[in-house]
Amino acid sequence: MFFHKKEPIHAVNVTEPNPRFAQLLLEQFGGATGELSAALQYWVQSFHVENAGIKDMLQDIAIEEFSHLEMVGKLIEAHTKNTDQTEAYKSTLFAVRGIGPHFLDSQGNAWTATYLNEGGDVVRDLRANVAAEAGARQTYEELIKLATDKGTQETLVHLLTREISHTQMFMKALDSLGKLTDPFFGNIKPDETVALYYNLSTNGNGQDERGPWNSEPTFKYIANPLESHS
Repeated sequence: MFFHKKEPIHAVNVTEPNPRFAQLLLEQFGGATGELSAALQYWVQSFHVENAGIKDMLQDIAIEEFSHLEMVGKLIEAHTKNTDQTEAYKSTLFAVRGIGPHFLDSQGNAWTATYLNEGGDVVRDLRANVAAEAGARQTYEELIKLATDKGTQETLVHLLTREISHTQMFMKALDSLGKLTDPFFGNIKPDETVALYYNLSTNGNGQDERGPWNSEPTFKYIANPLESHS
């Protein structure tokens, strides 16, 4: 059962409406990194999970993402309603679609379920969610840089902050499963190449880049893959 309270989870105040900026905000309404995508992704994932605690977390975050969708929608509505920026309005998608949010991204592409990343395995899904939150956080950061209205900036900072919070929650859930840093999950045992790092690129000076991603004890560095397979 859903219960909707018309007061948003965070106050949305816009004093300087800008339809052009509203078009950019559509990215977080009907775009790949937007709140609709996140809400539906986490909600559907919750049905795959047997762990009661993680199921509850996914549903709590999904509902919060729906509240974020409402906040972005209110921002878009405020930036396109009762504004006399005639030329600015005519230069946006809202000239054709009308005021308020639409299931489009900032370039006018329709929202699609192909944005959703869920696969029925809790470890796989939680890792996908960490990536999804990173994408949303990056989009919000760029929007904040472009926003000139103070109230809009405050709302976007709040939304960015919650993306970081959700990332931490997903990482803690992975850690509780012992899978935060363990790349293995599932039932198929990997073959003997799992610990090999192939040196398949060079910077031309004969000095190969080394780091923990290609070094002992986790990896055996194969300096010349052609020789090793000749």
